[in-house]
Amino acid sequence: MLLLLLQIDWNKLRPENLLGGQVLERTPAGLSILYIIGLGVLIGFLVLTFFDNFNRPKFLFEFDLPREVRKKLTQTIANRSIRVWQFVFILLAFSVFGFQVYWTYFADESNEQFQALAYKDLRTRRTTSANLRGWMLDRNGSLANALAYYKLDQDGKIVRGFSLEREMAHLLGTERGTPGLERTLYKKVADPSPESWEVLTTVKRKEDEQKDVKITIDKDLQAYIAKQLEGKKGAIVVLNPQTGDILAMYSNPSFSLDEAQNLDDYLKLEGNKRDKPLLNRATREFYVPGSTFKTFTMISAFRAGKQNSMFPSYAEGFKPTRGSRPIVDATQKLLPDGTVTGVCDGGCEEKNIQFAYQVSSNQYFAQLAIELGRERLRETAQLLGIGAADTPEGALLPKFFPNILNTSNPAIANAIAPQQSTMVTGKDISLFDLGLEGMGQGYAGQMTPFQMALIASAPANLEGKLMKPRIEMDQPPQMFAQMLSPQQAAQIRTIMSTVTEEPGGTGTVISAKLAGTGIRTGGKTGTAEKQAPLYDEKTGKLRTEKKRRKNDKGEWVEYDAPLMYERTDSWFITIAPLERPQVAISVVVEGGGFGARTAAPIAANVILKARELGLLGDQYKPKSAPVNQGKKPKKNS
Repeated sequence: MLLLLLQIDWNKLRPENLLGGQVLERTPAGLSILYIIGLGVLIGFLVLTFFDNFNRPKFLFEFDLPREVRKKLTQTIANRSIRVWQFVFILLAFSVFGFQVYWTYFADESNEQFQALAYKDLRTRRTTSANLRGWMLDRNGSLANALAYYKLDQDGKIVRGFSLEREMAHLLGTERGTPGLERTLYKKVADPSPESWEVLTTVKRKEDEQKDVKITIDKDLQAYIAKQLEGKKGAIVVLNPQTGDILAMYSNPSFSLDEAQNLDDYLKLEGNKRDKPLLNRATREFYVPGSTFKTFTMISAFRAGKQNSMFPSYAEGFKPTRGSRPIVDATQKLLPDGTVTGVCDGGCEEKNIQFAYQVSSNQYFAQLAIELGRERLRETAQLLGIGAADTPEGALLPKFFPNILNTSNPAIANAIAPQQSTMVTGKDISLFDLGLEGMGQGYAGQMTPFQMALIASAPANLEGKLMKPRIEMDQPPQMFAQMLSPQQAAQIRTIMSTVTEEPGGTGTVISAKLAGTGIRTGGKTGTAEKQAPLYDEKTGKLRTEKKRRKNDKGEWVEYDAPLMYERTDSWFITIAPLERPQVAISVVVEGGGFGARTAAPIAANVILKARELGLLGDQYKPKSAPVNQGKKPKKNS
C-alpha cells in the first residue's frame, strides 16, 4: 500500500491544477456557501425550539395545580429562562449580521462618510489598482480627446494619465476625500468581487468587453472656460437644456490631480482657506444671485397666471408695509436717513413684466413676489430643485441633492451631487423679506451657479421641461419637472431676448460680441453684494479684529472676529440660439463688479466657442476660424 501511494503524482491533484486552477478559487467560495447554509440551519433550529418551548407536554399533576403554582415550578422557570436567552441570542445574531449586510451591500451607495473614507481601505485600493479602469472619452468619442487614459512612465510602468488634469480636477475627483467620476464611473463595469455562488457555478466569468466610458463634457469647451477664469475666482456651467447634457463645468481656483496624490500636498490644499482650491464653486458654493434670480420670479408668475401684472415704481422706493424700509431700484440710492435719491429704472410709471425684466426693475419684482405669495414661490422652488425652508435656520442646513442628476448609478450621482440651493418661504418672514427674495436678495442668497444654469434651462427647453443634468452619454434623457407649457417657455425666451438684444437692456454686450454670427440670445445680468472674509494678500491668513461680548457668566470678554468686506459679484445667465437653445450658461465672478462688465462678456465668449465647436448646430458653425467681430460695448448695470 505504501509503495502504491508513493507512485501517485500528488502535484496533479493540487487545487491549482484541477479544472485549470478553478478549484483554488471555488474552494473558499463553496465553503462560504456551506457556512451560510449552516448558519441558516442553526438560526432556523433556534427559532423552532423557541416556539416549541411554548407547546412542551405537561405532566398530569400540572393540570390540577393553580396557575400561580405552575408558574413557580422549577421546570417552568428553567424553560422561561431558556426562552429569554434564545430570544436574546437570535436578536443579537440578526443584529450582527444585519450590521454586516449594511456595510457590505448598502453603505457604499448611501453612506457619504463611508464613501469619503473608502480610499483608506487597502483591500479596495488593491483591487481597484489591479483592474484597468478603461479610457474616459469626451462627448465626441475620439481617442485623441480622451480625458483619462493609460500611458507608460519613464520606468516603463503603466500609469493613469489625464489630459485636463487641472481643468477637470473637481469632476474627476481624487483618491482622497470625496469620490469623483474617476472612482465611480467604472464601478459598474469593473467590479472585482463576484458573488460566491457565481464563482462556484460559473466555469469562467465573462470579462467585460467594453470598459471605456463616454461622458457629455466637451474637452475643448472645458479647456476654454477654464482659460476664461484665469486669474479670477468663480465658476462657469454650460448645459444643454434639451437633453440635460453637462457640456462644461469649471470652478476656479482649481488644483492639479498630481498635487493631491501626496498626503502632505493634499492637506496643504485642504488648509488653503483663502482660495479653497478643493471646493467646487460651480456646485457647492452659495452666492447671492442678484437680478439673475428675477428669472425665477418670472417663471413663478407665468405658472400662476400672473404674467400680465402691472406695477409702478416709486421715487421714494417701494414700501411693502407702512414703516418698513423702502426697496429701491439699482439706479436709486437709499441714504442713511431713509431718503432716496436717483431715478426709477425705466421711469416711475407702471411697467409690465417684459419691460421690468429688460431694465431689471427691483421694485417691480419685489411687488410681483409679494403678489405671488409664499406658497407659489415655494411650489416653483421645489420644481426647480431648490429647497424651500420654513425658517432662515433651516435654510442654512447643508444638504446634497443627488436626485437632480440623471445617472446610471447612485454612486455617480453622490460623487458629483450639487449642494442644494435654498430659500425661505415660511409664514414668519415679512413681506419686506419676500420682496427682497423676488429680486434675488435677502433669503434667496443661497444659490449655486449650477442652480442658476438650471433656472435658465427651464424656459430654454422647447417643451418647458427642466431636464435632469446628465454626465454619461449613453444615459437616456430624463425630465425632472414640467415647469411651463411650450407657449409659456417661448414667451419667456422672448422676454429674455430683450435684455441682450434691445436698446436699454442690461446685457446688450452679448449682441455686440455676436454681431454678424446670426445667433440670437436671451439672458439676464446680475450684480450682488456679499459680506466676505478678508485675507492678507501676502500671507494668505485670515485678517481679524478684536471684539467684545458677554460670556455665560455675563462677563465681557475679548475675541478675534474675522474682518469682513463687501464684495460685489458679477453674474450672467444666458441661452442660445434663441429659436432652439442648445446651451444654457451660468457665469459668476467673485468681486467682478457689474454683471454686464465681467460675467456677460465671458458668457459671450463661451457662446462663440460653442459655435466654433458645432455645439449650436451646423448652421451656426463658422467655415473658418472665428474672429472677434464685436464692437466695444458700453457699460450697463
